[in-house]
Amino acid sequence: MSTDANVRYSDKDLADFKVLILEKIEKAQHDLELIKSAYMNDHNNGTEDTSPTFKAFDEGSAVMSKESNSQLAIRQEKFIRDLKNALIRIENKTYGICRVTKKLINKERLKLVPHATLSIEAKNMQ
Repeated sequence: MSTDANVRYSDKDLADFKVLILEKIEKAQHDLELIKSAYMNDHNNGTEDTSPTFKAFDEGSAVMSKESNSQLAIRQEKFIRDLKNALIRIENKTYGICRVTKKLINKERLKLVPHATLSIEAKNMQ
């Protein structure tokens, strides 16, 4: 494979990655909804829960879980944004090209981290 500016994945590969990314976005948005609804449920102080021992424990951990839930939500929103940016790169046919080495990112890496913009080589250089 030459290292000129025309290095890119084929349209078929890009279409396959698009399907994968759309599935990941759907799952990520679903997970984000779960995180948000768990966060909302923290606010009603578990009125449906009658166990006093659990309630006492719950109040102590409520602050913690609100904090970690909002962190989770923020991370999830960033993940969704990164995936949507990957879709844009697919449309531009620049998807899967390392932004440092300008070489193709390994397909296996993209399957695991579909929003990757760095090859392992470039990541190790950081």
